[in-house]
Amino acid sequence: MRILLTIIASVATSLVAVAQPLRESYLLNDDWKFFTEDEVSHDNAHYVTLPHTWNSGVGGENAEFEQTTVNYLRELYIPAEYASKRLFLRFGGVQSVADVFLNGRHVAEHRGGYTAFTVEITHRVNFGAWNSLLVMVSNSRRNDLMPISSDLAPYGGIYRDVELVVTNKDMISLTHYSSDGVYVEQHRVSSEQASGVVRVFLSSANNDHQMLHVRIVGPDGYEAFSRSVRVSKSDARNSLAIPYEIPNPELWCPESPMLYNVEVALHNDSEVLDRVSVVTGFRSIEIGDDNRLYLNGEMVDVRGVNYAHDRYGRGLAFDRDAYDEDLATISDLGANALRSLSGPHDGYLYEQCDRRGMLAWVDMPFTRSTTIFGDICYIPTPAFRESGFEQLREIVAQNFNHPSIIMWGLFSCVSQRGDSVIDYIKELNTLAHELDASRPTVACSNADGDINFITDLIVLRQNVGWEKGSPDDVSVWCNQLVTNKRWRQLRYGVCYGEEGVMTHSTEQIKRYDRGSRHLPERRQTYMHERYADIVSQSGIFWGVWLDNMFDYASPQRAYGLNQSGLVTFDRDGRKDAYYMYRARWNSEEPTLHIAERRWQTRCDTLQSITLYTSSSSPMLRRENDTLPLRRVAAGVYRADSVVVHGSARIIAVDSLSGQRDSIIIRTGNVRGAR
Repeated sequence: MRILLTIIASVATSLVAVAQPLRESYLLNDDWKFFTEDEVSHDNAHYVTLPHTWNSGVGGENAEFEQTTVNYLRELYIPAEYASKRLFLRFGGVQSVADVFLNGRHVAEHRGGYTAFTVEITHRVNFGAWNSLLVMVSNSRRNDLMPISSDLAPYGGIYRDVELVVTNKDMISLTHYSSDGVYVEQHRVSSEQASGVVRVFLSSANNDHQMLHVRIVGPDGYEAFSRSVRVSKSDARNSLAIPYEIPNPELWCPESPMLYNVEVALHNDSEVLDRVSVVTGFRSIEIGDDNRLYLNGEMVDVRGVNYAHDRYGRGLAFDRDAYDEDLATISDLGANALRSLSGPHDGYLYEQCDRRGMLAWVDMPFTRSTTIFGDICYIPTPAFRESGFEQLREIVAQNFNHPSIIMWGLFSCVSQRGDSVIDYIKELNTLAHELDASRPTVACSNADGDINFITDLIVLRQNVGWEKGSPDDVSVWCNQLVTNKRWRQLRYGVCYGEEGVMTHSTEQIKRYDRGSRHLPERRQTYMHERYADIVSQSGIFWGVWLDNMFDYASPQRAYGLNQSGLVTFDRDGRKDAYYMYRARWNSEEPTLHIAERRWQTRCDTLQSITLYTSSSSPMLRRENDTLPLRRVAAGVYRADSVVVHGSARIIAVDSLSGQRDSIIIRTGNVRGAR
């Protein structure tokens, strides 16, 4: 059954009689037929609604992540009145290779699962008729496409919105790396002045008598800048740069995320031909000699979390409500920064970061799975190398104007085995600075050597006390960073984390055995307790990044999940480490949480009770007896030598906030205790 594009058809007859809008955009998320490439007949195809992934996103050891090629097909009615227009399809994200056909003719290929792409279909459309739109999607592993090794699950599908965009013939480009075609470059930013250029890419068949008008509107609606320039050259490959100066700008920062609207209009002597509005904020970014991050000259203590791309039951197919929920949880933790692992999220996430004052680090998908020893992550072929360059261009272009994005990530834990990646990373670093000179580059590294000295910033992935040693050994490592002549030249942050399962308990906290399926939450909590205290006291890192905020699907790991998150994959469970950081990081709302509550049955009658709280004077009781508490670290209190015969209720009270928490524990002989 053919489905009419209702909105277009209903207004088609009235378009001639009224003033037409400069641009029209229609979501094409409904009424897609979904079938495999082996199905000759479409009779058995079923309808799906975008965003969609064909892998379930459930995770777990029984989850299957099929890597194959599938088809998405829908019918599209285009009114005859649009024959004087230009038509474009914009795909927000297809994982990971898409071939687009219109009426049986190939119109575009896009390689790369985390970035958008836009294709013009004007010359392939049958106006006043139905058009067949087919998208072949493959998530199969390829040696010519980054990433070829990843800890993330290989989902597949059209997992973000698809839009039909209708414009006039002369326009601001939609196809310059699928961006808005408008880039607000920031050359100098201070409280006295913000200056740079507004760079605009045009797509125009006739530039006679055309003008470009740029207007910058401040947070309170006042006009901060306005200028018109004549267009002399205009095609999709060339750009116009309009210099701007804004005196006494209201600067963007986490505490006061001030945003400006930048309006760009293309017009001729008699009418406006196209208009684009983008939102941005002005701020300066630098790392001082003290290895601290400064925004607008003010030091920022970066408290960051790694943020993967999926969640239970949805896979990659996030909607805005899902992003809002996750951002609320990240904010509740007290984090002020997030890292988009292996590629950008949907632009809506960064719009919200702009408005909320949340800092962001956006990775490109140059990564290596740490669960497979011999995994190759780099193949020095022209096709693979170009896939990285192209994805970096798209990432920067599509996210350029977001003030919340303060750094571009070039690699994550890549291997130096086999062919050297050093020269390639240097090329990526050079390209990133050519594309955007205002932001530093960054990488996450778990290796020694020259690989750490390429990007402007480096985040060192540390796991002392995970497979060897003790978490306390991280203090020795911190000391080595500042005493070693070469290492102290780096501008370094730190990233750490360990898996923990809320349903796994243990009597004794032991080091992790690689391949073990026993991942007790207590071990994860202990590791975070020690790292948080030692790293904080060292005071040497420009930022701390927790790996991860949420569990995520990872078929190569035990149970099909990477369970290093502070929150479970389904978002229903917050682990003990979550509350430990909340007590340290969230200064707006009180925290009171008794740890190890899921370890209910214990062997010894003599117990230690841990309390995470932001209170300066918490109280802990066993039934009616008050227990003496000692402060172990910031936000961490402990009652030692608590005698429990049989069972006991432990109660925590914060008299200032009125918060209460309680647990029940039982002691006695426990068979099979680990």
